[in-house]
Amino acid sequence: MLTYPQFDPVAISLGPISIHWYGIMYIIAFGGAWALASYRVSRVEDQWTAEQISDLVFYGALGAVLGGRLGSVLFYNFPRFIEDPIWLFRVWEGGMSFHGGFLGVLIAFFFYSRSIGKDYWSTIDFIAPFVPFGLGAGRLGNFIGGELWGKPTDVPWGMVFPHVDQLARHPSQLYEFALEGVALGIIVWWFSSKPRPRLAVSGVFALGYGCFRFFIEFFREPDGHIGYLAFDWLTMGQVLSAPLIIVGVVFLLLAYQQPGSVANTR
Repeated sequence: MLTYPQFDPVAISLGPISIHWYGIMYIIAFGGAWALASYRVSRVEDQWTAEQISDLVFYGALGAVLGGRLGSVLFYNFPRFIEDPIWLFRVWEGGMSFHGGFLGVLIAFFFYSRSIGKDYWSTIDFIAPFVPFGLGAGRLGNFIGGELWGKPTDVPWGMVFPHVDQLARHPSQLYEFALEGVALGIIVWWFSSKPRPRLAVSGVFALGYGCFRFFIEFFREPDGHIGYLAFDWLTMGQVLSAPLIIVGVVFLLLAYQQPGSVANTR
């Protein structure tokens, strides 16, 4: 049995200014995505300029933060928002939704793609391989922040989160880091390294994330104020992930039913 190390949520204090680990992980997430995109452009892709990559990451960061926060409010914490509207702006306290952030990024990229005259779905295909890096950084941020812990367990690597209770629990944040960040990143990067038809890379990402997230929800403690939605096991995370699985399958079917479509959508 392991014990959660109780990280200080504040990484750096400079007088009245406090820099939280949660914010640092966001910087790492977007910085890593920019570096990976720049690397791929320099090696195999000639359809994007360095300036466009920087703008793309900026729009993605804006969409992820705004969408993630709004998604957390609408999907998980609307009553808390009604009681404390200012909480919406206290991002360093946690409370971000991947599914909301995902929708925010899609909307942001739609407007950016139109502004530079690029095909929207080709843009999504291009950026998909870099997203898992950001997801992995975010899950490490969840772990450092001591949030989104798992269900009680008796496995040898069960971890006690003293700020929760004295039960050994699944370190589900690390499961998500391993699957949504590392495993999904390797799969999508490898798949996108060769010419693929339009929508295929996006389909692999959506299907992979949806399946991994749906699976991990079986080990993650459901939100206390929501609990299970049905069958004593169905969680909000699974409900929001199921459409991604469907979309991923549909995208792959559409991609490989396009006659003669072998466009490199990296």
